[in-house]
Parts: sequence; structure tokens; C-alpha cells
Amino acid sequence: MNLNQEQIKRYTRHILLPEVGVEGQKKLLNARVLVVGAGGLGCPISLYLAAAGVGTIGLVDFDTVDASNLQRQVLFTTADVGKSKVEVAALRLKALNPDVTVNTYPVALKSDNIMGILDNYDMIIDGTDNFPTRYLTNDAAVLQGKPNVYGSIFRFEGQVTVFKTPEGPCYRCLYPEPPPPGEVPSCAEGGVMGAMVGTVGAIQATEAIKLITGAGKPAIGKFVIYNSLDMNFRTLKLHKDPECPVCGKNPTIKALIDYEMFCGMKVEDTQTKEVATSGKDEITPLELKVMRDEKRDFVLVDVREPNEYDIARIDGSKLIPLSQIQNRYTEFDQFKGKEIIVHCKSGVRSKKAIAFLKQQGYEGLVNLAGGILGWSDQVDPKVPKY
Repeated sequence: MNLNQEQIKRYTRHILLPEVGVEGQKKLLNARVLVVGAGGLGCPISLYLAAAGVGTIGLVDFDTVDASNLQRQVLFTTADVGKSKVEVAALRLKALNPDVTVNTYPVALKSDNIMGILDNYDMIIDGTDNFPTRYLTNDAAVLQGKPNVYGSIFRFEGQVTVFKTPEGPCYRCLYPEPPPPGEVPSCAEGGVMGAMVGTVGAIQATEAIKLITGAGKPAIGKFVIYNSLDMNFRTLKLHKDPECPVCGKNPTIKALIDYEMFCGMKVEDTQTKEVATSGKDEITPLELKVMRDEKRDFVLVDVREPNEYDIARIDGSKLIPLSQIQNRYTEFDQFKGKEIIVHCKSGVRSKKAIAFLKQQGYEGLVNLAGGILGWSDQVDPKVPKY
């Protein structure tokens, strides 16, 4: 395949690089890259891959554009809210570079479909934000012997590495088991600096381009941590774990498993759906409304952060942030003898707060299922969602 005049003009800045040149650009045009997630990371990743002339890009994401995405997901506009992410992204990428073929997969990746999708690609780029999909993409990449360019983001920090067997470690070498459910808050819980996401996604795209062209040394065995608040990059060495259950000397994982159950998560997102009462440990927003209407004697404690409390709150709630609860738990002494309803944004942090308070001997603690998001959905839509 020879480059035509239009392609030579478009990719001149690549071709001028001795490490890339004409042959490297041909490799890019022939490359097939699967991007998992069309969100904060997937947007800059796919933009730079398309601009670079990566010939076939696969986009996997079952979600639709939400207004809260627009702060960082730069492929989308206000007019796209409610539309399929991958379909909107495909139009933008094709408009950027007609050379590129964009395949869309508006589905949730599962053990029964990922191998068939990945069969058609040379590598996978992980732009996801949840543990089941991270373990799924890792194990599928290892089983097919394909590189996995990994990235993650949270608040002001990002992480990037390249998992590639047999040369280097895989995700399970770093994290053999997932953390307990709720241990690591999501970006929806903790927030994320939008512009920082672009930096991390651009690094992932760079690593993919290096792998395709052979330029430089990819970040295999290197774990790059970017702290945008301190403007600091650190690189840690990663080592292959000979006992790794998927890429070690004697692997025990030879097929994909039910990752939602493995990670202790429910298949369905319960943040904005009604959750059935599970005894006295948890109540729904509608049940809380009944308690308020009946003027029952209870206390509503909000364990979110002050900045979240400023955005939205349930009238009458008392703010004791989870981050301060170890130093302030004795304030719960004043609530003895009353029912204590604890809530956060979606119900994750409030469960952690209740577990800690029970260890200190407090009783009568009840979690609000779905948190303030559930309250907004089911009881008071005037309470802003964020």
C-alpha cells in the first residue's frame, strides 16, 4: 500500500519523524484498535487515534450522553445529550479523518461477547471506570495474547501502563483481587478534574501509536502516576507475578468468568432505581418520606463532603462527612435512642459510615438506599442531581 497525495499531506508531521516515517504511517493505517469506553478517557484516546490515521477503531460503550459528561468528554456537545455515545463519537471521528473506519458496539462487554469482538483487533485500550470490565478486558487480552493499554482516573490523579504478555505483567499481577465493593469510590462519587482526563487519554493514545509503529519504548513494566495538583509524574516498576492466576507459570484462569459477581457488584446500577427494603438495615427514599410525613423521631445524617452538601441536600439533614467521621463519631452520642438514617450520594459511602459506627458500638443505624440521587428520583425532583 502506498500513501496517496492527500495522505502524505495529512500525515506529514508523522512522516517527518524518523521513528515513524512512511512505513510507520502505513502501519497505523493498517492497525485495528479496540477502545473500551467512550467516556472521559475514550474521547481523547479515539480522537488522537483517528487523527493519527489508525485505520480501524472499535468503540465499545452502551451508555448515552448525559449533561454531567460534558465537563470532560470532549467528543460530545449539549445537543448530543440522550444520544448513543458510540454513534455520536463515530460521526465526529469520521468527520475528523475520512481514512478511518469506526466500528461501534453499543453493548456492555460480557464474557460471552468480548472474545468475538476482540478477535477483530490487534490491541485493546482500556478506558473503563469499573472493576468488572477491567478484569474482563485484562483476561481477554491475556488469553488472546494482545496488548492492553490501561488507564484510570480519579479526582486529580491518573494512571497509565501497558499490560503485555508474555513480555510484561498484566492487570492481575498488579491487582490479583478486586477491592471490596464500595472501597474505591467512582468518579461519580469523588469527582474528577476534566482537563486532567485529556492528559491521561493522550498518553494512552501515544502508547498505542508507539506499539503500532515500533517507535520508542512502550510503558511495559512501567506504571506512570500523574498528579495534576502537584504537576508531578512518577514512574514505578511493575514486575510480572509468576503466580499470577491468568498470566503466571501455572495459570488457573483459562476462561472468562462472571465478573460482576467476582467483584461483588450487582449487574444493574441501583443508584437511581428503587431498592427494596432489606430489613431494618436499609430503607428506600419513599419509606423515608413516610417517616417524615408521620413525624417520626429520627435523625438524618449526611456523610457526603461539604462541597456536595452545597450542591444539594435533603432538608433537615445533619452533615458529618465520612472523611471526618473517625474524629467526630462521638457526636452521634446525642442521637442515642433515636433512629439514625445515614445517606450519601448513592448509598455506598453511607454503608461504610454505618459499618464504622457499628464498630464503635452505635445502634439504630439505617442506610438510605440510593442516597440523595434516589431521593431526587423518587421523592423530590427539585433536589439537584450531580
